[in-house]
Amino acid sequence: MEKRIIDFYKQTSLYTDLGLYKDFCKNLTDDIDELCVLQRMQIIHPVAFDNPDIRKQEKCFWGDMTKVPVTRLDYEDDLFPTAISMISELLRKDSNYSKDRNAEDKIHVTCRGEAILLAATLKAKGYSARVRSGFAPYIKYDGVAYDHWITEYFDNKKNRWVLVDADEHCPDHDMGFDLNDIPRDKFIFGAEAYLGMRNNKYQTNEIYYASDPATLGLKASLRALFYDFHSLMNNEIIFLHLPKYIQDKNFQLTENEYKELDKLAILMLEPDKNFDELMQIWNNESKYRIMSGALNS
Repeated sequence: MEKRIIDFYKQTSLYTDLGLYKDFCKNLTDDIDELCVLQRMQIIHPVAFDNPDIRKQEKCFWGDMTKVPVTRLDYEDDLFPTAISMISELLRKDSNYSKDRNAEDKIHVTCRGEAILLAATLKAKGYSARVRSGFAPYIKYDGVAYDHWITEYFDNKKNRWVLVDADEHCPDHDMGFDLNDIPRDKFIFGAEAYLGMRNNKYQTNEIYYASDPATLGLKASLRALFYDFHSLMNNEIIFLHLPKYIQDKNFQLTENEYKELDKLAILMLEPDKNFDELMQIWNNESKYRIMSGALNS
C-alpha cells in the first residue's frame, strides 16, 4: 500500500476529529474486539429504543430500559453527527466510560455513528481508517439486504484493509464469521450495490435503505454510492445529505448521468488502485459535493 494513501486515511475529518478527546480515545483498549464491545455498550440503537416491548424491559442487553425517559429522541444522529459530539455527550452523562454504563446515560445513534466513532478512535491510535457505506446481507429480514455502515482499517501486520462492524457486536448476534475481520463478500459496498442494480444482479426489493421515506433498489443504491464516495474522501456526510442534483431530480436521472455514475462506481470497486482518479473527480465534479437536505433544501 502506498504511503500517501495510508497517510491520507490517518487524517481526520470534520466527523472523525476528536479534538481534546483524542488522548482519551487513544488510551482505550487496543484489542479490536474489546474496543467494539466497549463502544457498543455506550449506545442504544434507535430501532431498539423505538420498540415498545424493549422499552418495558428492566433487564436486557441495553440495561434497564424503563429508566430511559420516553421524551428522549429515538434517533439522536441529528444531535451527535460527529465523533467528538458523541464522546462529549457520553462523558457529560457519565465520566466512567465502561461496559456498565446505565441505559439512561447511553446515546441513541445508528450504525453510521458506530462506524464513525470507531474510525475516529482508530485514527487516534495511529491507524489508517475509513468509514464504508453499503448494505449488509447478514442483517437480513425477509430476504432484504439493509443499508449499513462499517469501519475499515489498515492492518500493518496483515498488510491489508480489515472490515469491522462495531454495531453488530451484540451477544446474540452470531453471523457465522468474525465481525472483527469481515469477509469482503459478506458486505455489499455502495458501488457494488449500484452496479448490481444497473446490471440486474439485484432485484429492486433486495436492496433497502431505511431513509425517510424508505428507498429501494436503484434509489437506495444511489444513496449508498454517494455516502461511500464521500466517506472514501474523508467526508462522512449525514443521512440527510445527498448531492443536490440527485434530490432535485427526485433520483430520476438521465442515461448519460447514470453512465457518469457507472464510471465513478467502477473506480470505487478498487479505491486504492484508483485513488488518483477518484481524487480528481472529487476535486473537479462539484455537483457530487453540493449537498441538499435538512436546511440545505
